[in-house]
Amino acid sequence: MTGMGARTTTQRIALALAMLRATLPLCAPVQAAAPASLSDDSEDLRLTRIFGEDAAREDQLDPLLALYRGKKADAGSLSQLFTDGLDRRRLASARQALRDLARIDRARLRPERQISYDVFRRAKQQQYDWLQPDIRVLTAVRPLTHFGGIHVEFPTLMASGGALPYATEGNYRTALALDAAFAQVLDNAVARFRQGMASDVVESKLTVRNMIEQIDAQLAQPPGQSPFYSPVLNFPAGLPESSRSLLRGEFGAVIRDSIEPAYRRLRDFLANEYLPAAREAPGLSAMRGGSGLYRRLIDRETTLSLDPEAVHQLGLGEVARIQRDMEAVKRELGFRGPLRQFFDAIRSDPAWHPKSRDELASGYARVARAVDAQIPRFFSRVPRARLLIEPYPAYRERFEAGGSYNQGSPDGSRPGVFYFNTYDLPSRFLSGIATLYLHEGVPGHHFQISLAQENRSLPDFQRYDGNNAFVEGWGLYAETLGYDMGIYKDPKQHWGTLDDEMLRAMRLVVDTGIHAKGWSREQAIGYMLANSGMGRTDATAEVERYIATPAQALSYKIGGLTIQRLRKQAEAALGPRFDIRAFHEQVLGSGALPLPVLEAKIDRWIAASR
Repeated sequence: MTGMGARTTTQRIALALAMLRATLPLCAPVQAAAPASLSDDSEDLRLTRIFGEDAAREDQLDPLLALYRGKKADAGSLSQLFTDGLDRRRLASARQALRDLARIDRARLRPERQISYDVFRRAKQQQYDWLQPDIRVLTAVRPLTHFGGIHVEFPTLMASGGALPYATEGNYRTALALDAAFAQVLDNAVARFRQGMASDVVESKLTVRNMIEQIDAQLAQPPGQSPFYSPVLNFPAGLPESSRSLLRGEFGAVIRDSIEPAYRRLRDFLANEYLPAAREAPGLSAMRGGSGLYRRLIDRETTLSLDPEAVHQLGLGEVARIQRDMEAVKRELGFRGPLRQFFDAIRSDPAWHPKSRDELASGYARVARAVDAQIPRFFSRVPRARLLIEPYPAYRERFEAGGSYNQGSPDGSRPGVFYFNTYDLPSRFLSGIATLYLHEGVPGHHFQISLAQENRSLPDFQRYDGNNAFVEGWGLYAETLGYDMGIYKDPKQHWGTLDDEMLRAMRLVVDTGIHAKGWSREQAIGYMLANSGMGRTDATAEVERYIATPAQALSYKIGGLTIQRLRKQAEAALGPRFDIRAFHEQVLGSGALPLPVLEAKIDRWIAASR
């Protein structure tokens, strides 16, 4: 799920969900058991039944999400991704949910179920709206990008240590069926791309070239080193040798006969047919229907109706404010020249950059220990799931940002993973270690996502689903807790968090610049280099991400500012009765809420606490 480099969930959650739902913001709730105290005729129980009925329908329509949740995934359903038939079934499911919900009297629900009602209704309405023909002709025909596409994500999902446990021979058989179906998914994507070519709704040439490079990297791996083959390199104890030998042959065959040929077909189509038809300009404003789509994407990603120009101006204001703080820290670090000279100086000063992967890893481990010692002051609950800190696999790191988070399993048996990037070490900054860990790890995405999915009192769409504004907004808010924890007393780490805060402010400027004001890739990169200490590699990766995922990057700053504002509001209203641990429980206790729903909840909590 996604963080400084998205993938989430969301949850990248943002990116994971975007990939799993074939670029459509769908909701696939799986209902938790109804509380035993509910009577058969209570409005709460009627609502619970609607959630369950919707879950039963949606489970059949989202096999990859089932995998992430530790459930059995159906290969036949997987092979329907990127097809009109699947979209029609998803639309019918959303329509049915809205009809059922219209029969519920919201006023008769308990307060916590009123929140569930609001979240569910918004998600189902959004699902219904985004499956309408006027949107599908702009979104469905662009099924993959270089950032979060299933062609990149599925190998990680199916690899050893991914979503499948690989504990029994049955798990291996499930994987073989899914791997074979994946080849059909790639062919379905080609068919969708062709539809877009016919209607002149196409991706940018930059995005297409990056996808081709990603596929080339996949095809360059020997079959024995493929992520798809990794499950048969380490079998569970007790699996007989006869089964192991057979599985090795079958996994090798599905890679050779199904997966690699499908990748080659996709690669050849993109290079020979789609790339010549792709658009030169990177922004949505250059695509037919793109300007209107961008406004709708802003609403989807931020959960607020915002004007692109207003977002652009907010970003400019935030950039100016953060630069003033940077000036103060720059002087504390002993540099007297202009800010832009300091940016250039630290880009070339070896003291600011890691010399090895191990130096980065030990830095993150050191920050993790310091943060863990502070957690009891700020949180009354912590996740059961552990957090691992690992570098990206080599085949992924070229196209990833500085770090990201992959969620663990709901029962805590599979840990969450904070990935950091070791590609082009001279472009990485030691000063960003603390803020990146706070955002992606503890208490950022790992806390928010794990606490939600471990909370069985919530309906499962609140446990597992979410929106970028909350998920990434919490990650950005979590970075600010480094001040309260004393982590930023080190001026280098203080500089690092300001530099990362600057990144999120610049995103408001650059994303709207690209997609609403016609900025070029080079113009966007130049703006980021001029206003921060980012290295060119990071700035380039960020800009190319914004090109591939319009409006997603706006959610960080919009969500973070909202949570910060709500905390200040609560502190002012409650005075000495304000409890930071109770505030955090209110923010996180209902899952990832749309910002208007979160604000209404905090308002009610403040009133009750008075």
